[in-house]
Amino acid sequence: MFYREGLVFCYCWPSFFWRNSNQRKKANRLLSKQKREIEEQRDQTNKALTELQQTQSQLIQREKMASLGELTAGIAHEIQNPLNFVNNFSEVNTELIDEMEQEIAKGDLIEIKAIALDIKENEKKITMHGKRADFIVKGMLEHSRTGTGERQPTNINILAEEFFKLSYQGLRAKDKTFNAELVTNFDTNLPKPNIVQQDIGRVLLNLFNNAFYAVNQKAKTAGDDYKPEVILTTLTQNGSLLIKVKDNGVGIPDAIKVKILQPFFTTKPTGEGTGLGLSLSYDILVKGHNGTLDINSTEGEGSEFIVKLPLN
Repeated sequence: MFYREGLVFCYCWPSFFWRNSNQRKKANRLLSKQKREIEEQRDQTNKALTELQQTQSQLIQREKMASLGELTAGIAHEIQNPLNFVNNFSEVNTELIDEMEQEIAKGDLIEIKAIALDIKENEKKITMHGKRADFIVKGMLEHSRTGTGERQPTNINILAEEFFKLSYQGLRAKDKTFNAELVTNFDTNLPKPNIVQQDIGRVLLNLFNNAFYAVNQKAKTAGDDYKPEVILTTLTQNGSLLIKVKDNGVGIPDAIKVKILQPFFTTKPTGEGTGLGLSLSYDILVKGHNGTLDINSTEGEGSEFIVKLPLN
């Protein structure tokens, strides 16, 4: 403070300076606190995201194993057929070789040639049925793998028919009283799309399982005139390959049609479905193959699921 020409001047800057300084320190403390809270929230978010990703992987694997269980039941029955052929033709060839040895001893060249031709034909049948058994086993192994797999040109008719039969036999293994007519309408000139076989196989298996489940549920309450039927159709249309799975089962009520593709949504009793089958199928088709999954259904009459895969 000082005097000048009768005026009194007072330097107030020290108190003002300290007031601003304290405010800055308080602000810095608040900023530091907010920064720590943000970092803690970020760490918690990252931890939650990691746990969510792990849970998602576990749920996806659970769905794969659930559908694998359905597949295995069908395999036990389906693979027995080609194995029976292999065993039977092998036994026949053993007997033919014994006969050939006898004819060799006799020197009957004509009979030897005839027997040799029979053995050769039987060997072709053994190879054919052995390859079919191999295809079934490989399909099961591919289905159980956790990796995404590689794309390769695939005969959809063969792939779909094998899973169609296996799905049916899987349900039959659970319920011996269940019967249904399996109808196939295949386009014999179908191009081979470039797909991940185990993923599309998983989609088809899920659709077949749902179709057979739907007709089986209806068969429990419908009259004797009701004939369960599931129709599998393949065709090409506007540059796309279509796979249609149609059933005359219970159908989907209008109230739940919008929920049918949601994760964890299921109409099956507790323990009979994960609620992930259609959701994962949709992801495989749309995100993995640039395809689509359309659903047409009328409650009480049946449903049709249409898989569309691009050919280029």
